[in-house]
Amino acid sequence: MVAYVGDIVEQVPCVSLNELNSTVDKLFNENTRIQGVVVIKNEVPVSLISKTYFYQKIGTQYGYHLYMGKSIELLVSTDSLMVDYFQSVTEVCKLAMEREEQNRYDYVIVTKENKYIGVVSIEKLLMKLVEVQVEFASFLNPLTRLPGNHSIEEKLKEIIRHERFSILYFDLDHFKAYNDTYGFKKGDALLQSTAELLKRYYTNKGSFLGHIGGDDFIAIIDHHDILPDCESLIKKFEKMVKEFYSSPHLSQQYVIAENRQGIIEKIPLVSLSIAIVTNQNQTFKDVEELVEYAASVKRICKGVRGSCYTINI
Repeated sequence: MVAYVGDIVEQVPCVSLNELNSTVDKLFNENTRIQGVVVIKNEVPVSLISKTYFYQKIGTQYGYHLYMGKSIELLVSTDSLMVDYFQSVTEVCKLAMEREEQNRYDYVIVTKENKYIGVVSIEKLLMKLVEVQVEFASFLNPLTRLPGNHSIEEKLKEIIRHERFSILYFDLDHFKAYNDTYGFKKGDALLQSTAELLKRYYTNKGSFLGHIGGDDFIAIIDHHDILPDCESLIKKFEKMVKEFYSSPHLSQQYVIAENRQGIIEKIPLVSLSIAIVTNQNQTFKDVEELVEYAASVKRICKGVRGSCYTINI
């Protein structure tokens, strides 16, 4: 999903440091659509000469006679924005918009292994940014705005190659009974609050949080120090979920609802199950083996009454 700025470069004329300003003037007149030329030395970009800047200098009272017969080196500045081919479009947009106002809409020079390969206009940069954001949004769960299954699958493929990782599957037990009792609007609110709680723990550096769908979430972490957070999370969840029940239901600790077999019975309040898989003492050859093993851990975890966590088996 990462879009590199190098993917959208375009070409504009290049000149050497000793090129005459009269030549640059000719280039601008012959190429009316370009907004700048790049000054290079031994394939390495030195500066961008924007059309606006060039004619501001040339157009002064004595500018034409002062500059036109001289080399472009007199107009070279050191504040041109240069970025690497593999920098993201998002990052380059941020850098471009942080420039001084008079330079903000100048071309961005793109290099690869420090050698010039092209420029990117702000128009093309912003259009690509919008495209990236639209694509990214399509991979988010519409309710929680967390990455969905496509992103989760890619992250699992990435993490399984790491020396250390932990995978945490979060499941809200008895959520269907809650939905049947309180309605989908309240059910959605409970899911959103659960997502916000999980974000506090698993959107920091080295962590990934995704929404598999329904009441299932996943955290993918690049270390094994996970149990303290699980214990803290369960305590906070138990406190939070009480806000979603009426006093009578809290008092009796169950609701009367239809189970998955269609039988009316007493069903416990929503609890949080955390099934944990790590590679601390075992290895997995691929994502399929990892997911299959995780399903076994989840079955055991969900067999425990109330909020809990189970790590490996």
